Amino acid sequence: MARGTGQALGGDSLATLADVARRAGVSPATASRVINGSSKPVADELRERVLSAVAELRYVPNAHAQLLARPQRSVVGVVVHDVSDPYFAEVTRGLQRVATDRGRLVIICNSYRDPERELEYVEMLRGQQVAAIVLAGSGYHDADFTARLTEKLAAYEATGGRVAVIGRHEHPGDAVMPANDVGGRLLGEELLRLGHRQIGVIAGPRVLTTITDRLRGLRAALADGGVTLDDDHVRYADFDRDGGARAAAELLDTVDGLTALVALNDSMAVGALALLRQRGVRVPDQVSVAGFDDMPVAADVTPTLTTVRLPLVELGARAMTLALGPAADRSRVEVLPAELVRRESLGPAPR
Repeated sequence: MARGTGQALGGDSLATLADVARRAGVSPATASRVINGSSKPVADELRERVLSAVAELRYVPNAHAQLLARPQRSVVGVVVHDVSDPYFAEVTRGLQRVATDRGRLVIICNSYRDPERELEYVEMLRGQQVAAIVLAGSGYHDADFTARLTEKLAAYEATGGRVAVIGRHEHPGDAVMPANDVGGRLLGEELLRLGHRQIGVIAGPRVLTTITDRLRGLRAALADGGVTLDDDHVRYADFDRDGGARAAAELLDTVDGLTALVALNDSMAVGALALLRQRGVRVPDQVSVAGFDDMPVAADVTPTLTTVRLPLVELGARAMTLALGPAADRSRVEVLPAELVRRESLGPAPR
């Protein structure tokens, strides 16, 4: 294994930064400044000696050590809940597209919806002095966490760092917001149009503000049509296929006469479809199903999934554009639209 902050091929041996310094007749600190491109001045003669030693020893700097050795204004840190989630995979595509176009490297950090881990990542990225931090994913109904996060982000911004968030209300900075409440309202209006009155909702984790927004829009639309969504018609579950299947089973087993299940993301909707298929329940003839987000899988399942489309790639692209663009005098908030995509899984309520 290579020692120090680099390696070189000299027979079977590996050279280190110390080897380069000895060959050049300089201190390791001076060799490091030349190799890592430090802004501290180094005399031309010493610089030439170090570069000659690097060539003679065929020394190759260790990229990871360089990352730790200097501020990374060419790097952008992105904190997501879970990049394996199709929602965040699509958002990340947009983030990376803009960052790549602007010559920036993206570091992806998965918090797995753990607020403490998210705080740790922000602190780590702040320590690395990355050019910008983008937080992609719902905020939390947790006042203490929100205050601590805001404090850390403010400290980072005070050093010249830039911050942009996706889907969060709490941070007083640049934000890109999906129209989650509008999407919920669109679903509610469509359910009413099709005659549904007994509706079950498969919600994600209760602590996420995204769930609150989507559920609020759905409730408002139903209330406008004279339908009250009772609390016992709502089940909170993990934001994935298995969570959707479990919540669908609970609703079917405890609430009589349901004609529709609304999942507040597509992964949970796919789980609900699987559960209904397993039980021999015909969709949409007996029970309709709708989702949220319009993941690529929504058009591939059987029956194809009615859902709310959010411009996920564009959410990521706009957030990265804000983070890397000129700073503004005040916070900028961009709201990207939601639209209803009608497919086969949502039909008229059974008579």
